[in-house]
Amino acid sequence: MVDPLSPDALYRRCDLFKLDFATTDELPDLDGVVAQERAVEAVRFAIGVRRDGYNLFALGPPGSGKESVVRQFLERRAAEEAPASDWCYVYNFAQPHRPRALHLPAGHGAQLRDAMAHLVEDLRGGIRSAFESDEYRVQRQAIEAEVKEQQERAFNEIQEAAKEKEIAVVRTPGGLAFAPMRDGEVISPEEFQKLPEADRKRVEEEITAFQERLQAFLHQVPQWERESRKRVDELNREVALFVAGPLIEGLIRRFEGVDGVKGYLERVRDDVVDHVEELQKSEEGEGPATAVLPLPGLAAATPFFRRYQVNCVVEHDGTDGAPVVYEDNPTFQNLVGRVEHMAQMGALITDFNLIKAGALLRANGGYLLMDARKLLTQPYAWEGLKRALRQRQVKIESLGEMLSIVATVSLEPEPIPLRAKVVLFGDPYLYYLLCHFDPEFAELFKVAADFDDRMARTDEGEALYARLIATLARRYHLRPLERAAVARVIEHSARRVEDAERLSVRMAGVVDLLGEADYWAGEAGHETTTRDDVQAAIDAAIRRADRLRARLLEETERGTLLIDSTGSAVGQVNGLSVIQLGTFAFGRPSRITARVRLGEGEVVDIEREVELGGPLHSKGVLILAGFLGGRYVTDRPLSLHATLVFEQSYGGVDGDSASSAELYSLLSALSGLPLRQSLAVTGSVNQRGVVQAIGGVNEKIEGFFDLCAARGLTGDQGVLIPAANVNHLMLRHEVVEAVAAGRFHVFPVATIDEGIELLTGLPAGERDGDGHYPEGTVNRLVEARLAELAELRATFARRHDDPDEGSKGDRAAGGGEPRGEEGEATCSAQRSAFSAQGRALGGGEGGRQGEGRGGGV
Repeated sequence: MVDPLSPDALYRRCDLFKLDFATTDELPDLDGVVAQERAVEAVRFAIGVRRDGYNLFALGPPGSGKESVVRQFLERRAAEEAPASDWCYVYNFAQPHRPRALHLPAGHGAQLRDAMAHLVEDLRGGIRSAFESDEYRVQRQAIEAEVKEQQERAFNEIQEAAKEKEIAVVRTPGGLAFAPMRDGEVISPEEFQKLPEADRKRVEEEITAFQERLQAFLHQVPQWERESRKRVDELNREVALFVAGPLIEGLIRRFEGVDGVKGYLERVRDDVVDHVEELQKSEEGEGPATAVLPLPGLAAATPFFRRYQVNCVVEHDGTDGAPVVYEDNPTFQNLVGRVEHMAQMGALITDFNLIKAGALLRANGGYLLMDARKLLTQPYAWEGLKRALRQRQVKIESLGEMLSIVATVSLEPEPIPLRAKVVLFGDPYLYYLLCHFDPEFAELFKVAADFDDRMARTDEGEALYARLIATLARRYHLRPLERAAVARVIEHSARRVEDAERLSVRMAGVVDLLGEADYWAGEAGHETTTRDDVQAAIDAAIRRADRLRARLLEETERGTLLIDSTGSAVGQVNGLSVIQLGTFAFGRPSRITARVRLGEGEVVDIEREVELGGPLHSKGVLILAGFLGGRYVTDRPLSLHATLVFEQSYGGVDGDSASSAELYSLLSALSGLPLRQSLAVTGSVNQRGVVQAIGGVNEKIEGFFDLCAARGLTGDQGVLIPAANVNHLMLRHEVVEAVAAGRFHVFPVATIDEGIELLTGLPAGERDGDGHYPEGTVNRLVEARLAELAELRATFARRHDDPDEGSKGDRAAGGGEPRGEEGEATCSAQRSAFSAQGRALGGGEGGRQGEGRGGGV
């Protein structure tokens, strides 16, 4: 039979003699990245390629350090690159609803903003002073007086001419009118009627002529007033240009050579000259100023001078190189930008000063980092990012406008060219989902940096890991660790990746362990962290999370959950599973039973029938039928109906790690041989009977060990594991000590035959030259039972097809002469003999579940 593993194979200790230091204070810091050569090459490649679509997706398990590694490389590269440009939005004098974007060198955006703010203040003061000056007042009064004098002169001429004709110009409520005079006095209508007809006719003709002359005068008055206003406007423009011209010319000289600034300042100068009256009203407070963005039916929201401000949406000081931006909340607006509104008189209004940049603009000319899962969970954020990368520009708009669900008047800012490299962080599953379901993803993110979660555990690897521990301890201001403490951290790192030959490079878990060990060192009053402090941190973490494990163990001890750890039983075996609760995983033994009867070759998974079994578990069960048919009944149909179930399982079951245990229980049910209940089994199996590796081997062994230890170790208890899992063993010290004392065993099995020999105490048997299994073997008994079932199935088939043949078969069966009955008798005798032998080796009765008694093999 297979020999149990030695204690040294259950736990690989770190050799302290190869760690040539007393504490981590003696070790230098680690400059490079540990065990991520492939990912580092991908990061460097993505940073170096300056082509569209070569954005980076860093994939790896949580805590693998992908974010810190990528950020480290990006910050190093960004410091060597040219500073990113500033971007400003300014008023569009031709189309107020489409603010213009200005591209300025780093640092110039804030300068232009401040300069325009000073310009506005200077304009306000200068215009106020200029229009309040005596010189301006005299010139304007002269223009107004000239027009007034011209009007009075023309009116006086009409009045004097009328007076010579004895016609007076009188003012009435309806306006100016002409009336006849005599002796300098206006005569009444009665007196006018007494005049001779010829005189009346002459006066009426003269009045008509003067009325026409007066009408021409009145028509000329607005023209004179327009000319007067035009002259006043020209005077105002001259004054405004006198005030604004030198100020703006100074700014033009200051920003000479900066693209777009000169044209913008010239438009500002022209607008100041064109709207000097509005500027005056804004200063005098004679009413609301013209709105920067006119809204129908609404009053203006801001003073007129706001149109001359500069909204610097992205600004840099020009000393830090390219920007590296991490967006922790990548909503659509936080990513693309937004146009804010302010409420006035019950309405929402806006202008270009309320445009806010998003992460894409802040990272323009540099690098933008985001978590892929957070990005994908935000509505329309992923589509917004893809559109910006595809069009190579950022168009700021609100979701309401994009979806056409908001009808308010808003802005359409000019798009800004995008020149940024985007880095997404996510787990591998998310990366492959995007590759499969989003055809644009592969075009926009052409580089994948695949971060590993483990490294080789060699002497060089352990030395490198010790330096990593020292670096982390100093970075997080922790106590130095003693050599033995470092060794325990290394050993626990191997346990975390479930491989004695590998070490975990998930830095988050290492940092947590170091911090918690530092706490326990402080509680113990240690100046350095010892091995006991590290172990205390590990034990405390388990203690905080293992309430449910303790509850399940307690209920098993009380008999609520039925698990045997002694004796033997037919068709029953102890399987092992792993329960994952958050970050804590533990093993749990489960009773697996099998029942067999005549059928049509069906191996029924009860878990699957009630939809509690996952696809992997169902696959493992279906493999069992292939194994039975391929090994035992190649020349006849498989004629059994077998049922398999995890007893007292009230939740989902998945994975194929119990398929070997299910096969053992099935072989036991077929052969009638009892299985040792002092052993638990884990491992998957293929159709050829080879036991394959599984996950969670340490937790599974410890789960059965805890149960046996609670009931009392007898010395014949143990666990069967796949031989391929031996290199993965990093068991708790209690288990290793029990194995060293001979009170517990771990058996590595490579095939089902090796496992069935351990469970039954009988040889499995191999076919001889004639193709027969030897007498006294498990395989011989299983094959005979399957042959018997096949013969019974054939008999039933003949009875169904030919009733007479069925009667002959009955008479033949009654006489005991046919060969089929002889074979059945032989099989029954063999089963009885093997059952007796199994009881002798197993130490007790095993005919019924849970009734085994005795001391073991």
